[in-house]
Amino acid sequence: MSHVYGKFVWFEHLSADTAAASRFYDALFGWRTQATPMGGPEPYPLIKNGAEGIGGFRTAPAAAPAAWMSYLSVRDVNVAHAAALAAGGSSLMPPTDFGALGRGATLADPTGAVFCIWTDAQGDRADAARAPVGDWMWNELMTPDETKALAFYEGVFGFSHDTMDMGPQGTYYLLKAGDTMRAGLMHSPMPDTPPMWVPYVAVVDCDATSAKARSLGAKVIVEPTDIPNVGRFGTLLDPQGACIAYMKPLA
Repeated sequence: MSHVYGKFVWFEHLSADTAAASRFYDALFGWRTQATPMGGPEPYPLIKNGAEGIGGFRTAPAAAPAAWMSYLSVRDVNVAHAAALAAGGSSLMPPTDFGALGRGATLADPTGAVFCIWTDAQGDRADAARAPVGDWMWNELMTPDETKALAFYEGVFGFSHDTMDMGPQGTYYLLKAGDTMRAGLMHSPMPDTPPMWVPYVAVVDCDATSAKARSLGAKVIVEPTDIPNVGRFGTLLDPQGACIAYMKPLA
């Protein structure tokens, strides 16, 4: 058993209708939703990409908007939770044990972006040399205050960063755990964009994914766009309003 601290290791879709969400994503990315006993009163709708479990669907709290929730692997949930509060974060769920699965907590960073911290009882999936099609390949924070957010994630979780000049869009921050790039952080591109973590899925064809998403009722909010030396990506709001991105990385 091993852990990869500083890695986003799990992603959950929260909505009022998990069945509708799973139908959309199974059709879009070729996932398979499998009802899996997890010790709770109902089976957990586990997202499988091939044989690999990579996330799940969960009912959102009443009146909460649909969203993707990111889980960050940490060495000690209690210590990280306390450090996050001391650094200006807010606790939405205190450190909690989830039976034989692990221990986690839910936080909002000082700019309002919500995420979970997690220590998995079974360890974390190891990094792949290249993300398989249909699997997670990146996670990106969009925030109205990138300076405050950067100080929080570096101070609490020990990230360092590199930068990338995006021209008129400003500076893109590449969060690193050791020598490994783990996530991006940028100023929200639109003033009405709420602070949020947006996960990226690896796809074979970004343009075809956008077209498929539209046919399934999604709204494409960033048309397929090339990022030099990185790949081609797009971003959508699914039929329930959750934001997710997808990318065909360079070979």
